[in-house]
Amino acid sequence: MATVALTAENFDEVTGKDGIVLVDFWASWCGPCVRFAPTYERSSEKHPDITFGKVDTEAEQALAAKFDIRSIPTIMAVRDGVIVFSQPGALPESALENLIEQVEKLDMDEVRQQLAAHSH
Repeated sequence: MATVALTAENFDEVTGKDGIVLVDFWASWCGPCVRFAPTYERSSEKHPDITFGKVDTEAEQALAAKFDIRSIPTIMAVRDGVIVFSQPGALPESALENLIEQVEKLDMDEVRQQLAAHSH
């Protein structure tokens, strides 16, 4: 599956459903972002069950601000509507694959319990 352009209009809809969504915050002027794009594309083809989204931080400044994106590229992983990972920096392919494995293994009931405990 190819990557999906995420905007303020579709972000909540795409990331709010069950399953895994990876989000790449990027910009066309950012060298590391441009170099990371083919890695991200290849990974999207290996994992058709995962949605690979891209947020152009130039076009979607409000979205970048909402998630306090200060450095790009930033990779975010959302599972079942919950942000479970967010880290700046382009990942090598092996690290991206490792991240996907970790997110797939998460016990989401446990994650929700931890989030509930932290929000009180």
